[in-house]
Amino acid sequence: MLDKTYDAAAIEPRISQDWENAGAFRAGAGAREGADPYCIVIPPPNVTGSLHMGHALNNTLQDILVRFNRMCGNDVLWQPGMDHAGIATQMVVERQMAERQEPGRREIGREAFVDKVWTWKAESGGMILNQLKRLGASCDWSRERFTMDEGLSKAVLKVFVQLYREGLIYRGKRLVNWDPKFETAISDLEVENKEVDGHMWHFKYPLAGGETYEYVEKDEDGNVTLRETRDYISIATTRPETMLGDGAVAVHPSDERYASIVGKLCEIPVGPKEHRRLIPIITDEYPDPDFGSGAVKITGAHDFNDYQVARRNKIPLYRLMDTQAALRADGAPYAECSSMAKAIVDSGKLPSEAEVDAINLVPDEYRGLDRYEARERIVAAINADGLAVTVTNEDGEAVPFVENKKIMQPFGDRSHVVIEPMLTDQWFADAKTLAQPAIASVREGRTKFVPKNWEKTYFEWMENIEPWCISRQLWWGHQIPAWFGPDGEIFVAYDESEAAELAEKHYGKAVELTRDPDVLDTWFSSALWPFSTLGWPDDTAEVKKYYPTSVLVTGLDIIFFWVARMMMMGLHFMKEEPFEDVYIHALVRDEKGAKMSKSKGNVIDPLDLIEEYGADALRFTLAAMAAQGRDIKLATSRVAGYRNFATKLWNATRFLQMNECKRVEGFDPAATTGTLNRWIVTETARAAEEVTAAIKAYRFNDGANGIYRFVWNTFCDWYIELAKPVLSGTDEAAKAETRATAAWVVDEILKVLHPFMPFLTEELWARTGEEGPAREGLLALTAWPEIEALDDKAAEEINWLIDLISHIRSVRAEMNVPAGATLQLVVVGADGVTSARLATHEAAICRLARVETIEKSDAAPKGSAQIVLESLTLCLPLAGVIDLDAERARLAKEHGRLDGEIARIDKKLSNPKFVEKAPAEVVDGEKEKRAEFIELREKVEQAVARLDQMA
Repeated sequence: MLDKTYDAAAIEPRISQDWENAGAFRAGAGAREGADPYCIVIPPPNVTGSLHMGHALNNTLQDILVRFNRMCGNDVLWQPGMDHAGIATQMVVERQMAERQEPGRREIGREAFVDKVWTWKAESGGMILNQLKRLGASCDWSRERFTMDEGLSKAVLKVFVQLYREGLIYRGKRLVNWDPKFETAISDLEVENKEVDGHMWHFKYPLAGGETYEYVEKDEDGNVTLRETRDYISIATTRPETMLGDGAVAVHPSDERYASIVGKLCEIPVGPKEHRRLIPIITDEYPDPDFGSGAVKITGAHDFNDYQVARRNKIPLYRLMDTQAALRADGAPYAECSSMAKAIVDSGKLPSEAEVDAINLVPDEYRGLDRYEARERIVAAINADGLAVTVTNEDGEAVPFVENKKIMQPFGDRSHVVIEPMLTDQWFADAKTLAQPAIASVREGRTKFVPKNWEKTYFEWMENIEPWCISRQLWWGHQIPAWFGPDGEIFVAYDESEAAELAEKHYGKAVELTRDPDVLDTWFSSALWPFSTLGWPDDTAEVKKYYPTSVLVTGLDIIFFWVARMMMMGLHFMKEEPFEDVYIHALVRDEKGAKMSKSKGNVIDPLDLIEEYGADALRFTLAAMAAQGRDIKLATSRVAGYRNFATKLWNATRFLQMNECKRVEGFDPAATTGTLNRWIVTETARAAEEVTAAIKAYRFNDGANGIYRFVWNTFCDWYIELAKPVLSGTDEAAKAETRATAAWVVDEILKVLHPFMPFLTEELWARTGEEGPAREGLLALTAWPEIEALDDKAAEEINWLIDLISHIRSVRAEMNVPAGATLQLVVVGADGVTSARLATHEAAICRLARVETIEKSDAAPKGSAQIVLESLTLCLPLAGVIDLDAERARLAKEHGRLDGEIARIDKKLSNPKFVEKAPAEVVDGEKEKRAEFIELREKVEQAVARLDQMA
């Protein structure tokens, strides 16, 4: 007999251990002979990571697919593993060293530091994998991989060397996101753009030689609103320190205000006057004539938009900062560097990147300063020179024009310092070339996105792809297999000895080589994940069997960073797409629809929910809310509700045990004779079919809600209730069949529910198997239901009965009939079939609808509430049961209240300021409340209509 209550906290860890002991999740476990392979590779979590709600959703959905396919008899592999998380791991270990007051990374050297990282991983890394096991993830844990393990390192080495030799990897200078705290390039995904308080300074760039022009501004109708003679062009900037590296000022080709000075030179108003640089005024499509002055300074080495303008117009890229974002202190004195820059402008020829990079255009007095200290000094110097654009203040004084405004600023997601766009030497992959086959694969339908709308995002990224920066200035990671000769010549090789051979062949003698200290971007190794984890580059049985994988389940934020790159690498090295389908799940937000963040204090920890409600309740909540393309608004109350669902099934099973409902050897559901039993067998088949179709179509919410409705409503609320008189009756044959049928249905429920709630179902499978024929094994390896016993006639009859009782209950609630009151039921229009059904099910109707008598009539009695059910009219005489006038007054008051609520919300939503300024989740919340009030009002109106009908 089951315990009185289901104790998830005690049962779930024990079940997890049972699965592990049985090897239930090993590749191929439970597969039928000759089965098709089904493989999913887990998006590898960071070795530093801890389970968050995104992980919980992602892995729940994968686990549903994996458990379903395993039960379908497919040869399943769910490949687990972790990412070495270069920058995050290095940060964690350095912080630990600092806390222990140990010597720093640079003091102990690279080799010793990397050893410390491996020690940390062995002691503390990988906590998240145990958390995934707690969630119920049924990966083949014996095959756990790590992006820095020996096999994956071998794959990374082969890919880098091969792509380099094919001309698809190269080294060059490009603009990257530079983190001054960690002193490394980082990816766009590691940059957080935040709105902060900032300033916009307006400065004058004097025209060369004191030249002047007529500056004219016009309104939309072409009327002149300002005309004056100027000897400068006005620019605005939020980063005055970058003016030192300006290569040009750009205006739009259509901007008439500056047409007369295009091609002329202007002076950067910073630095010693005798050495101030002149730069050209050019045209480009980038400047917006309606924004600011319409003129934009072009600092190609420190701004991503400027970089593109500079490349289009062959403008020099002058780097101003060092790796810590201090102004450069290297190179020749400023006077000499300024002369070199002047020579470039005079010649009109662009030197090599290396020659330009050697020019330090930071004036001597600013060299070595932090970028923000330099900013203050530069602004003060320009103001002192009278080269700030001025406005008149309240006292009538001319003051520098500085706008205080919100600006978007990029921050490192781990360092929390402002990221500096920086021109540096990095390694790049030719993503444009690699992307072409990956674009064709999706366009031609060999890989499909679900939902399909994400294909548009994929194409937009892939068709506008930039070179992929694959190098990082870290110590933890795959060190780039490149060695430099004495003159900087590069030798890429599988090891140092091969590099030495290549160098000797190149120089004609043995030379000393220096290895590139940089490591590869973490995304480089994870791009190989679908095939490297299976043993590639070795020709393993797993590669042959499980590649390509079946589906990738991931989030929208890494379509480009991971999905696209796996497509590129899979097609290039395996000549086949890495997965057939890409399922993109939505975000998990808080219950109001706001994004979860620590700063808002609205983060929900999945481990806390598991501790309180059990893993099954959390899993089922996430699945039930995972509608395609719709973010999940997670409320703790929903998790509590689905824990109640688990309790409902537990209690129902316990009730059936108490009524001796045991599994029977050889039970054939198709052979049942009782209408109620044939109905539940039919509905069980329909439910299994509905859930099967939903899982196959990645409609997880439909699958979860389908099994929920069947268990809670069809089985517990109706079948068990309708079966109670049989179970307590004297017809032994009917009782025996109902007991066997109920036990069989529980088995089928456990199978269909298992992918969603694996712990509860596995425990019930074991406990209900203590009686009756012996179980053949774990539920996790039991065959998925294939039920063909359908009896539409029985289903139609019982569903008619349920509709009849439900309609009566609904009207009782609408009309505020006291719960204890029993009513008379008068049926109008009953034919022979209906009369027979009423006679058969009279006891059930009376008991479950609280009806005292059932009578047939040719006309509806006066003062009765009427319900139309197919060809019948069901009449409930309510005179004397309720006070009709009082009920009418109550409904009128409720209608008025709802009208007021709807009007209040309509007033809010019709206010443009509210809609524009309120957070999106607040606006959505108001719309949802409005819909709920309208639905309630419609129900009130239905009740009023019934009262009118009765009158």
